[in-house]
Amino acid sequence: MTARSELTASLLSALRDVPGLRPATPSTTAAAANLPWDLDVMAVDISEDVVEIRVVALSVPIPPLTETAGAVLRAVLAGTAWENASLRFVVTDVDAAALVP
Repeated sequence: MTARSELTASLLSALRDVPGLRPATPSTTAAAANLPWDLDVMAVDISEDVVEIRVVALSVPIPPLTETAGAVLRAVLAGTAWENASLRFVVTDVDAAALVP
C-alpha cells in the first residue's frame, strides 16, 4: 500500500464518522456494492498541495458540516507529507431528505 492509498483510507474512515456528509461516489446501486474495491476512494484526490474530497451533504446547513469534517480530517493529515496541503471539500450533491422540513 502506498502512502497516498493509506492516507485515502484514513481520510475516508474519519469522514464516515462525521454525521451529515458522505463520500460522493459515481454509483450507489446494488450492483456497485458487488465490486471488489471501495468505490469511495474515487471521491478523494491527493496531490502535493491539495487534498480534495467530494462529498454529498445529508443535512443542511452545509458550512458547519464542512467545518467539522475539516477539523477531523486535518487531524488525519497531521504528521503526514500532506499536513500543510490545502484541504478542499466539493459538495457535489445535497440529499433530498436534507431539504424536507
